[in-house]
Amino acid sequence: MNQTHQILMAVAVALAAVSTSHAANAAEHVIEMRNKDDAGNTMVFVPGFVKAEVGDTIKFVPTDKGHNAQSVPNIWPADVPEVKGAFSREVVFKAEKDGLYVFKCLPHFGMGMVALIQVGKPTNLDAVKSFVATGKAKQRLDAEVAKVTP
Repeated sequence: MNQTHQILMAVAVALAAVSTSHAANAAEHVIEMRNKDDAGNTMVFVPGFVKAEVGDTIKFVPTDKGHNAQSVPNIWPADVPEVKGAFSREVVFKAEKDGLYVFKCLPHFGMGMVALIQVGKPTNLDAVKSFVATGKAKQRLDAEVAKVTP
């Protein structure tokens, strides 16, 4: 093997190590879709706030039936496909871009069933803060937004 091939092989091995270590560091966060949490709050995602990093996976698990997890449009980070999970089914979201991701349970959103995922920097914080949610959803979303860090 000549010197050029040796250098190319060394670079390829180094790049593989870097990409593998990033994947190995990725975390999986589990959010339960529940009728009631331990504090007695009804129609909730538990936890309601998750701080994640790019590359992490967020898994919504239907602990109780009749719930789904889907993105809230208009405040979703730009150029990221929206999510719409089926009812009573697990929903997996791979965090691939910085920003705040607001999820709701479609039939229970007005009852406050909302979750906030912070991935890296909160690039769309102003949009999330200015979003007009109604009913219990506003109260819970405001409480979760208060947990966001720069």
